[in-house]
This record gives sequence, C-alpha cells and structure tokens, in this order.
Amino acid sequence: MDKNSFLSDYTIVDIETTGLSPLKDEIIELSAIKVRNNTIMDKFSSLIKPDGIINPFISSLTGITNEMVKDAPDLKSTLLRFRQFLEGDCIVGHNINFDYRFLKHNIEKHLGATIDNKLLDTVKLARKFCPNLPSYKLSNLAKHFNISTKGHHRALKDCEITYNVYYKIREQLEHPQQLSFVVS
Repeated sequence: MDKNSFLSDYTIVDIETTGLSPLKDEIIELSAIKVRNNTIMDKFSSLIKPDGIINPFISSLTGITNEMVKDAPDLKSTLLRFRQFLEGDCIVGHNINFDYRFLKHNIEKHLGATIDNKLLDTVKLARKFCPNLPSYKLSNLAKHFNISTKGHHRALKDCEITYNVYYKIREQLEHPQQLSFVVS
C-alpha cells in the first residue's frame, strides 16, 4: 500500500463488549464514523441493552454501567440501523477482526443476514509503516502520533482515535521527511 492507495471513502467501526467471545458475550456499544473524501460526514453511536449484566471489570474498563444500558435499544434494532448506516463501505478499524467477528455473528443470529464488507485494519497498517514501535495498541499509537486518548474504551471515541491514526499514517507517507521514524 502506498499513499495513493489509501481510502478516501470508508466507515470506521468500533464496539464495546461484555467479553472476548462472540458466541458467549454481548455487544454493549456500537459506533461508526462515515468518511467521505477524507472528511467525517456522519456518526452513528448507540449503547445496547444486553440480555445479561455487565460485570464490574468491563464497567471499569469502558465506563459503561448496567444503569446506563437499562433503557438502551436492543441489539436487533441497533444492528438494523447500523447496517443502513454502513451500506457497502469498507470497514476500517483497529484490530478490526475482533469487532467484525462480533458483528458477523450477531447480524447472522439476529437479522438472518450476512455481512461481507471489505476490511482495513489500522494495526496492520501501523506495523507496516511504523515498524519500530514497541506496541500497536490504539492508545500507544495515539500517544506516538500525539492524539488525545481522553475517553478511550468508548466506541465513538475509539472510532475518532482510529480516524486520526489512519490520517497520521497516510500523512506520514505524503510527507516522510517530516517524520524521523520513516524508513526509505
């Protein structure tokens, strides 16, 4: 991938969940940012009422409590709105396979539909274009690029951070002389 092959139209997606397994755990927040011509055009964000309870560890990590989701929409109605928002866009995300597995499983389970959008993972991009970093966690990349992480581990904020990381990687390729970690 070079600077000319970066996307200018895409949708960034992030979710928060009650755990790591799409088969056992639930989505409790789903957010997306629609980008057109490299500019944020629209945002989608919803808390989701889970069938079970949110454990204290997840509440501590995300800031999402059982009280916050008690009147939130259910997953099925949220996924219906999300699919309309997403359309056929390429999905950009940080460690996107995690989110995609949850979305794929739940869209099939609750909507009887499939999702087959193309994916672009900012972790893979960062590994390729910033090869000397000690970690590729979103918060570490944000720190590396001087992007604020205040409010991270909430889906919409993580979408915004991912948008800025993607932008910074693209910018690095357009102006490599300005960045000391770029290798010719």
